[in-house]
Amino acid sequence: MKHLICTASVLLLVSCSGSRIGSARKKDIELITTKGTIVLRLSDSTPLHRDNFLRLVKTHFYDSVLFHRVIKNFMIQAGDPVSRRATDSTDLGDHDTTYKIPAEFRPGLFHRKGALAAAREGDNVNPTKASSGTQWYIVEGRRFTDAGLDSMEQGRLKGRKIPADEREVYRTIGGAPHLDQSYTVFGEVVRGLDVVDSISSVPTSGRPFDRPLQPVRILKMRLIRRTDRSVK
Repeated sequence: MKHLICTASVLLLVSCSGSRIGSARKKDIELITTKGTIVLRLSDSTPLHRDNFLRLVKTHFYDSVLFHRVIKNFMIQAGDPVSRRATDSTDLGDHDTTYKIPAEFRPGLFHRKGALAAAREGDNVNPTKASSGTQWYIVEGRRFTDAGLDSMEQGRLKGRKIPADEREVYRTIGGAPHLDQSYTVFGEVVRGLDVVDSISSVPTSGRPFDRPLQPVRILKMRLIRRTDRSVK
């Protein structure tokens, strides 16, 4: 994921905001876009990412931000603060907060279709795989055959085996397994996958920036009452 992140600690931020966030942990996040509404649920297994994201939503940080990078059958990315007032010629993707979030890789949280995950700088400048403070993406992905997953294990995953239950999801629902254990998954879409598909299908500038030719904007993000299944 193309990204620029400054350095500092997120731990102080999380501890200071925890008392305000506590009552919001059992709520979902409604993401209203120009293409429709998506509902996100955060994982309690990734508390640093969860609390940071809740704080940003509650302070309306993401209101008016663009989906600045979109790749069909892969993912839709947002969270660059400069994108709120960006012109067509503004370079996007390299802007962030002044802190990183330590990686929180967890069993059972993987890049299935609809996964919410944090963007980050590349391994060459970020060997600990720390996450961006503001930029994130939602996986659209694609379905894989067993042969395709076998090839990925031997190649991009460098011998790491995909668990059987995750392999079944990648075969039947789809996702982006090559990102597992490299980017922190901290939630998922519980409603609005059709909107994710719609956003991922918009015409873009193509490589390397993959920016939508017509702006796809987050109009508003807010906390709403949780009504259905939970995320680990």
